[in-house]
Amino acid sequence: MKTILFAALFICFFNPGFSQKKDIPELTSQAQGTEKGHLVIVGGSLSDNAIYTRFLELAGGPDASIIIIPTAGSDENLFEHKGWDRIEKRFRENGFVNIQFLHTRDPEVADSKQFVEPITLATGLWFTGGRQWRLADAYLHTRTHTEILKLLKRGGVVGGSSAGASIMGSYLVRGDTRTNVVMMGDHEEGLGLLTNCAIDQHLLALNRQFDLLEILDVHPELLGIGLDENTAIVVHENEFAVIGRSYVAIYDGTECKFIRDKSDWSIERPEITILPTNSERFYLLGSGRKYSLKDRKVIE
Repeated sequence: MKTILFAALFICFFNPGFSQKKDIPELTSQAQGTEKGHLVIVGGSLSDNAIYTRFLELAGGPDASIIIIPTAGSDENLFEHKGWDRIEKRFRENGFVNIQFLHTRDPEVADSKQFVEPITLATGLWFTGGRQWRLADAYLHTRTHTEILKLLKRGGVVGGSSAGASIMGSYLVRGDTRTNVVMMGDHEEGLGLLTNCAIDQHLLALNRQFDLLEILDVHPELLGIGLDENTAIVVHENEFAVIGRSYVAIYDGTECKFIRDKSDWSIERPEITILPTNSERFYLLGSGRKYSLKDRKVIE
C-alpha cells in the first residue's frame, strides 16, 4: 500500500599501460563503495525490467519494505501526484508490493525522528529523477542522510536514476539551481554514498560524454562515472558490475606509470601521476563488465 557496440569494453583513447597486471600503489583519494549493502546507480529513463529485478532481489524480494524519495521532482509533479502515480505503477509492474513515498523540502523535517522512522524499517530506498540539488537542499547532513547510510550498513540497498544517481556521488555533478548544463554549480556536495567520485547521467543519449572532463580538470583526484540511459552499475564493497542496455564511461584523472628505480635500474616501481589538463581520456564498459574502485581498473 502506498502511504504518502561492440565489445563490452571499448577504449576511446588507448592507454598502453591499461593492460598492466602489475600491482599499483594505493591512490591518495580512492573511490569507495559500500561495506555491506549495495548501490544501484542508473543513468536515467529507466524501463529495463532487469534493473528493477536486481534492485528488488537486493532489497529482499517482493515483500521488502521500499522507500521511494521523489524530492528531486518539480513541485508541480509532486503536489499533483502525477509523477508519484507513474513511479508507483512502474515499481508494482516489476513485483514491488510494500512501497512508501517519503518527501519533504524542509531540512528541519528531514532531520526529525518521526520523518526518518520508515527508513529505519526499510531494506531498500530509491531516489527518483529531477534536479539533484533539490535532494541536497532537503537531505544533506540531516538525520535522513544518516539513516540512509545506516540502511546500507545493515545490508540494504539504495538505488536511484538520473538525478537520483548523481546525488549518490561525493561531488555533485550539474548541481546548479539555474540550469542542468552547468557542471560545477552552486551545489557541489552529494550524499557521498560512493566516495571520491562524480556521477553523470543520460550520457550518450544527451551527448554528454565529454562533460565530466571539465570537473576532472579541476579535481583530477575524483573518479568520474558517466552512465547512459537504461544502464546501471551495481556497487558492492569496492567493486561494481555494469547491467543494462548501453554503456558506462570511466573518467580517471590519474595514471599509473612504471618507472626505473634511480638506485637500481633493474627494478621498476609504480608511480601514480596526475594527468595533464585537457587529457580527455575515458573508456566505456558494457553490460557484464566489472570494475575495481580501489585499484581503478577493469577486473572482468
